[in-house]
Amino acid sequence: MRSAPQTPLLDRIRFPADLKQLPEEDLPQLADELRTEMIHAVSQTGGHLGAGLGVVELTVALHYVFDTPHDRLIWDVGHQAYPHKILTGRRDRIRTLRQEGGLSGFTKRAESEYDPFGAAHSSTSISAGLGMAVARDLQGGRRNVIAVIGDGAMSAGMAYEAMNNAGALDARLIVILNDNDMSIAPPTGAMSAYLARLASGRTYQGFRGFGKKLTSYLGKKVDRAITRAVGHARGYVTGGTLFEELGFFHIGPIDGHNLEHLVPVLRNVRDHGDGPVLIHVVTQKGKGYAPAEAAADKYHGVAKFDVITGAQAKAPAGPPSYTKVFAQALIEEARQDPRIVAVTAAMPSGTGLDLFAKEFPGRSFDVGIAEQHAVTFAAGLATEGMKPFAAIYSTFLQRAYDQVVHDVAIQNLPVRFAIDRAGFVGADGATHCGAFDVTYMAALPNMVVMAPADEAELKHMVRTAAYYDEGPIAFRYPRGDGIGVEMPVRGGPLAIGRGRIVREGTKVALLSLGTRLADCLKAADELEAAGLSTTVADARFAKPLDGELIGRLAREHEVLVTVEEGAIGGFGAHVLHLLAHDGLLESSFKVRPLVMPDIFMDQAKPEKMYAYAGLDAAGIVRTVFAALGQEEQAARA
Repeated sequence: MRSAPQTPLLDRIRFPADLKQLPEEDLPQLADELRTEMIHAVSQTGGHLGAGLGVVELTVALHYVFDTPHDRLIWDVGHQAYPHKILTGRRDRIRTLRQEGGLSGFTKRAESEYDPFGAAHSSTSISAGLGMAVARDLQGGRRNVIAVIGDGAMSAGMAYEAMNNAGALDARLIVILNDNDMSIAPPTGAMSAYLARLASGRTYQGFRGFGKKLTSYLGKKVDRAITRAVGHARGYVTGGTLFEELGFFHIGPIDGHNLEHLVPVLRNVRDHGDGPVLIHVVTQKGKGYAPAEAAADKYHGVAKFDVITGAQAKAPAGPPSYTKVFAQALIEEARQDPRIVAVTAAMPSGTGLDLFAKEFPGRSFDVGIAEQHAVTFAAGLATEGMKPFAAIYSTFLQRAYDQVVHDVAIQNLPVRFAIDRAGFVGADGATHCGAFDVTYMAALPNMVVMAPADEAELKHMVRTAAYYDEGPIAFRYPRGDGIGVEMPVRGGPLAIGRGRIVREGTKVALLSLGTRLADCLKAADELEAAGLSTTVADARFAKPLDGELIGRLAREHEVLVTVEEGAIGGFGAHVLHLLAHDGLLESSFKVRPLVMPDIFMDQAKPEKMYAYAGLDAAGIVRTVFAALGQEEQAARA
């Protein structure tokens, strides 16, 4: 008689409390099922696959040993969190990842009590965890705080600032360093695992505590000398000197895919540790899925794909992406000028600088997840006559704003900022939305700020930036493909602060900054059909403004609508400021600035996001009709 098929273990797990009912020997099977579930889910949605595959066993072990959500588990950067979401009540929605109305691709406090801290930018977990640990102590609470940080995220100074503070406070905090690139030290097999269990256990911890008490009687100088000597001795054996110097008790490296090693170490640290502890876990990005293991990027970020072959869905052939146009234009300029160098902060492929690095390896610098350093490094290059292009996502450049102000703008250094991912970015949602760069860059004295209307204009702006030596200059452009305009062989330098008229009219003026120009032209067609003669202008520059062009638009039209892919306080605010000081707001004409809404918008398709914001052709038409008092036409538009 054939036995009934066994119910998969994962089907019995809705929350971590269910996981704790399993015998420990079943955990490897559960990890295999969890990995399979994640692969199938991401194959349908796309997303960040490789990092999550690498932490499946670690995720199982953490939720098995610790009492989440009472114990706080913080994931850094958030790419690792898909297995965590499946185990924490969200499996039934995991195929909505990064979709409109679905699960976020990152941890999100509003989504689940199991996400105590939102994480989409890296290197924040230790700082947040320390804050939670100190709050716990001040409130007399008892809970563990665990921060999981990748070795890439450890390249950011913020992580070391937090560790230094945690060591100084001697706070009870557990940091797990997920080393998936063998970047610090390789595991040393069974002996390493044995030493990790020994070091994290009651006997060693008790002896360590006794030693602390003993040396405290001998005076602080002797205490510090002995502690430092022991730390150095352990460091030579385990590679932990740096972390010990920062005040952490270092355990590992241990195999992050061996649950027989992980569970006892985590249990020991949970039950017997005191002060800050760092557990060094070595994992393999893309683990358990052959196509990911074989890929150079370990399937870090993927489109929808075929589970059997690993082949990713390809978008229909179309115009080149703005990122690729930027990279190729920069290569063209670098061929002509040996002083041009490129700087990126751990995003060589995302910014297109991997193409630049292939041709100019000695002039391309990836500084790791360290935007602050990237900007000041570029400033240093500029002081010596080089022409640095710092290619950084809009939302990541926010992390280096003090350096942009203090180290670049105040000193008027000619650093060129190539700001990728401007405007809405679709599936990555609010955390990666490039809404604020025009506002925060155009506020700075000495700064020039440009935005291309299309990919040909982007080539012109790359060359403009290469030629401009009077101070810092920035140009912003969106994610995604261009619109298919005819491309020049090489860009031509633009006159600083000069816009252009694209279409002449008499009653309505649409003044666009950036790639909303195409929708302005569509809106102009609709307005013309309704009998409203419409001028369309491309500002090109948010700073300095083309005062002559704007004055003409104000004097010769009844309505002026500014259109931009940015937040309140950006281009439109600068135009209004100019008009007010020139006395043009006192005339009878009407001004309506269109900007991104004053909210953090969740993920959706970009075209839907622009429609919701009223920044598409229909939204522009509605604004014009409403400004003219034609409410009925506005409602129909």
